[in-house]
Amino acid sequence: MISTRNLYRLFPAVLLALAACAACPAQNPSAAVWVASWGASQQIPEPQNALPSDDLRDATLRQIFHLSVGGSTLRVHLSNAFGTEALRFTSVHIGRPLAPDSSSIDPATDRALTFNGAPAVTVPPGAEYISDPIAFPAAPLSDVAVSFHLDEPPAPQTSHPGSRATSYYVHGDAVGAATLAAAAKPATKIDHWYQVSAIDVLAAPETESPAASIVALGDSITDGHASTTNGNNRWTDELARRLQQSPATRGIGVSNQGLGGNHLLTDGLGPNVLARFDRDVLAVAAVRWVIVFEGVNDLGALARGAPAAHAAHAALVQRILGAYQQIVTRAHAHGIQVIAATITPWAGSDYYHPDPENEADRQAVNAWIRAPGHFDAVIDFDKVLRDPAHPDRLLPALDCGDHLHPSPAGYKAIGDAIPLSLFMH
Repeated sequence: MISTRNLYRLFPAVLLALAACAACPAQNPSAAVWVASWGASQQIPEPQNALPSDDLRDATLRQIFHLSVGGSTLRVHLSNAFGTEALRFTSVHIGRPLAPDSSSIDPATDRALTFNGAPAVTVPPGAEYISDPIAFPAAPLSDVAVSFHLDEPPAPQTSHPGSRATSYYVHGDAVGAATLAAAAKPATKIDHWYQVSAIDVLAAPETESPAASIVALGDSITDGHASTTNGNNRWTDELARRLQQSPATRGIGVSNQGLGGNHLLTDGLGPNVLARFDRDVLAVAAVRWVIVFEGVNDLGALARGAPAAHAAHAALVQRILGAYQQIVTRAHAHGIQVIAATITPWAGSDYYHPDPENEADRQAVNAWIRAPGHFDAVIDFDKVLRDPAHPDRLLPALDCGDHLHPSPAGYKAIGDAIPLSLFMH
């Protein structure tokens, strides 16, 4: 029997063979390029976020995904990254949803996806499978609905619990139905994603904008905790909107690889950053930049239950800096630029109860991030969100209320603070 902890370490390299393709845009700028338009990091869902197995037996699951960059041809990534058994998808469709909070699609847009020319596909344990390209015009910042049918449930499920988007499921094969319903009953709703990890678009080369992707590598703040369900107002969504406003950047996609509760150094809710780096960064289509916004959970967990010795604080800071250096080394080996974001304030948090030594750790890490020579660029999220009168705290107008996560206004402030000039070369 393989433990959950060991699963997190077994499978991150499954997609490493795809990583070589990630740097293709820089090597061959005149060719059409697959660009990540949407993405989500995968994990085994916690028990409260997993669907009962019987709910996914002979079941159709329809999920709504918000794209960043647009295109005329798409492909969809199915994931069985944490499954220990092969998973058979009997049919998979894509369509245009009528609303983000509805299971209805425009039936005229419904298309069947194929995999090596076949409508069904069996994904091996620990693996991902990419659909054949399909002609499906999709505008930038638009939504698509992906529906799949399973005869047997995943074992275990591969999921992104922090979807901040509503998914729908019914029993039976209803992948092409205009509205999901069973025996005149509406589909069951759940605010999580399952078994889908990415959507790519085929981007023709543009003279003004590179066809490339940005990966946002982070924790629950990047995942969008306290953003609006179905509102697409995470900081990554705000960045995607701004990229589309300029001809110089509108060919750039954003892949949100934030994971709630994530740590740089230890497995939390999902595998640690270094364990998931190959799958969540290197294997992303056309990745050229990674924005690293991680560390608050490592800092907070040290003394959450009881005060820690000064030596333990100092050792943790050094391990965090070492993890950052590992990220830079691995990214640079694949031609990816690393942009670091400073860790934002969290004094007053009821979850971590930080003390002055925790704050000193944050300041030490941020000073290292800001120092020249460590990263290709730095974005000072700390400066954007902190209260000038109490710099160890979030500005109240940008605080969701838990003193750790931004509000939607805070996410907009972060997204607005990212210089688009970082992505114009």
